[in-house]
Amino acid sequence: MSKSQQVGPKLSQIRALVAVADFGSFGEAALELGLTQPTVSHAIATLEDELGVILLARGRHGAQLTPAGKAVTQQARDVLQLLEQMQQTANLHKGLQGGEVRIATFRGAAANLLPQIVAQFRKAHPAIAVTLTEHYDFTYVEQQIRCGKADIGLTCLPTGPDFDTYDLMRDPFWVLLPPDSKRPGSSLTWEQLVALPLIVYPEDNSCFETVQAYFHQAGFALEPRYQFRETSTILSMVAQGLGAAIVPSLSAHPIPAGVQVAHLPAPLERQVGAVVLTAALHPPGVYAFLQTLKEHALLPPENQSGVG
Repeated sequence: MSKSQQVGPKLSQIRALVAVADFGSFGEAALELGLTQPTVSHAIATLEDELGVILLARGRHGAQLTPAGKAVTQQARDVLQLLEQMQQTANLHKGLQGGEVRIATFRGAAANLLPQIVAQFRKAHPAIAVTLTEHYDFTYVEQQIRCGKADIGLTCLPTGPDFDTYDLMRDPFWVLLPPDSKRPGSSLTWEQLVALPLIVYPEDNSCFETVQAYFHQAGFALEPRYQFRETSTILSMVAQGLGAAIVPSLSAHPIPAGVQVAHLPAPLERQVGAVVLTAALHPPGVYAFLQTLKEHALLPPENQSGVG
C-alpha cells in the first residue's frame, strides 16, 4: 500500500494531540513526550491535513482545542485507553515472567527511596521491566495514575477515595542551616526560626502549603526570603550561607558538606505512601512491587541522618 493510500491517524499523532490538549502548549507537550517541539507541531499539522479539519487554534497564549478538536481528542483518549487495557491484559497472562510495572513518583522519593527498592525488585523479578517517571509534586503523580499512564504512584497520604493506599514511611521536615550557623542545640525555638532568612518551595508545591499551615497553627506568618522549585538550588543557597531551608528529609539528601541539620520547634512530617487505582486491573508484577515497597521502605529517615 502506498503512502497516499494509508488510512487513519498514526499512534504518534494521537499521543501528540492528547498531550497538547492536556498541557495547552506544544512546548510542554514535547517535554512530556520526550520529543522536540517541531516534531509535535509536525505531527499535529499532518493529522489535521489527513483529517481535513483544524483541531487546535494556535495563539500567543498557547493552543486551544477547536470544536472538532474536542471531539477528536476524546476519541483519541479512548484509543489510548484501549491500548493500555490491551497491555494490561497481556501482562496478566505473563504473570511474573514478564510485563512492566510503571511507577510515578515525586522527586525526593525518586532520588532517595526508589533506586534501592527497584534494584532489589529487579534481582527478585528480572523478567519484569520497571519504568519510573519523576514529577514535581504529588498532584502530578496522582494525575498519572488516574489517566492510566502509571500503575503505582508514590504520593503523600491521605489522598482521594479512588485509590487503594499503602503506608510506607513518615518523612519529617528538617531545617537546613548554613555552615557558619551557631545554634544552642539540635532544635530551634520559634524565635530563632522566624528570625532566619528562610528558603522554601514556591506556592504551587504541596510542601509550601504544609509549612505555611504549620506556621499559621503556631501563630506565625511564613515570610520566606527565597523560593525555588529545584531542591538542588535550595541546597546550594544554604551551602553558600544565603539562608536556611525547611525541606522534607527525603528531599534533603545529599546534604552539602558543612550544612547543619536542625529540628523544627515542634515536629512536622508527611506520610508517604504508595497508591494504585481501586478499580484497575493490576498484573501480578504490580502487587509484587508493592510487596517489595512495604518490605524495604519502612526505615524512618531519622535513623540514617545523624540529626541531633
